[in-house]
Amino acid sequence: MSISNQVIIKKFDIVDYNQSWIAMKNFNIKRDEKTIDEIWLMQHLPVYTMGLAGKEHHLLEKTSIPLIRTDRGGQITYHGPGQIVGYPILDLDNFFTDIHKYLRLLEEMIILALAEYGIKAE
Repeated sequence: MSISNQVIIKKFDIVDYNQSWIAMKNFNIKRDEKTIDEIWLMQHLPVYTMGLAGKEHHLLEKTSIPLIRTDRGGQITYHGPGQIVGYPILDLDNFFTDIHKYLRLLEEMIILALAEYGIKAE
């Protein structure tokens, strides 16, 4: 557990998906009790990611856009320029251990943030 419940927000430009994925893994490998949690905001070069439950036939047509298998959840997701992706790199023990509660609160936070910009989300 880190020493506080502070979170650092880092903003990046367009980042290759593999490079960001490796950087996140390295961040967690180096994590110790003094590590402050971070949220990384970035865009990616065009890429499809396929989570652990993903099936290639869910990619409905052949494309030149790379498909990267990840160790995360979900099916197939497109990422590309103009789409901001947020990666919370948190030690959830600093907040709570109920992953479902965390996901519901994260979803609600995003909905409320978008509402501040006049964007309806659900």
